[in-house]
Amino acid sequence: MGKTKVAIIGSGNIGTDLMIKIMRLSDVLEMGAFVGIDPESDGLKRAARMGVAVTHDGIDGLVAMPEFADIGIVFDATSAGAHQRNNAVLQAHGKRVIDLTPAAIGPYTVPPVNGETNLDAMNVNMVTCGGQATIPIVAAVNRVAKVYYGEIVASISSKSAGPGTRANIDEFTETTSQAIMDVGGATRGKAIIILNPAEPPLIMRDTVYCLCEDADREAIRASIEAMVADVQAYVPGYRLKQAVQFETVGGNQPLRIPEMGGSFTGLKVTVFLEVEGAAHYLPAYAGNLDIMTSAALKTAEKIAIRHFAGVAA
Repeated sequence: MGKTKVAIIGSGNIGTDLMIKIMRLSDVLEMGAFVGIDPESDGLKRAARMGVAVTHDGIDGLVAMPEFADIGIVFDATSAGAHQRNNAVLQAHGKRVIDLTPAAIGPYTVPPVNGETNLDAMNVNMVTCGGQATIPIVAAVNRVAKVYYGEIVASISSKSAGPGTRANIDEFTETTSQAIMDVGGATRGKAIIILNPAEPPLIMRDTVYCLCEDADREAIRASIEAMVADVQAYVPGYRLKQAVQFETVGGNQPLRIPEMGGSFTGLKVTVFLEVEGAAHYLPAYAGNLDIMTSAALKTAEKIAIRHFAGVAA
């Protein structure tokens, strides 16, 4: 049984890191084509040196390539705006699409939470880097105690944020906030991203705040730690930065949360995370890239095994 051939659209940081992961790590997927729009991009030049078929004519160039007929899955690592047309073209050709932009055309997919749910969808959305890092934690709390409000703050090095990431800031907050609810299970969600210009660059840091019903704190802690282990299975650099924190709020002085439209009485759970990248393409501080491409790779392998003649993992 052979590997499933894939194409990547987007020759920037995310696309290049994903290409290298596929070529180094996957027993299920094989690079079939690498697509960009800038013939001088480092990603396209690197792909060509590694023997991958390339084009700098975007989606139209991909469709015109002889390799296109054998492609089973296409990753889109461009921008939310570009993905609209890319997906329309790819769907017309019956290609399965994994969307690494915040376009959110297909269902949100976070591997340790709902990774088996959307394998039959023709387009799956990987939310955002912040979403991949934090939504598992919201879901871990929610499976023990109902989360009424989930807020995440994702802080990444400005050096790891390429043009695509910067162009998608608004979509990042909207898509991540919605996925906190749809996948994480929170009643309300809010997302904030910070591009940190510090030198030397800082490793990706994420803070997750959950306001939930009061419940067994040890059960919540155990659920979070189990979820962290699940994510570490495909992102080894994912870890708790310190112990999970709990705080009882409300009582005689309920906490007023404008985003909830009123006051809250219950339990506040705070989780601090760090995501160190595997440094396949960019330095280890770019954990935001690593968790996004690792989640996309894991999802693609499951789709390949389910729908194509992929090698069983």
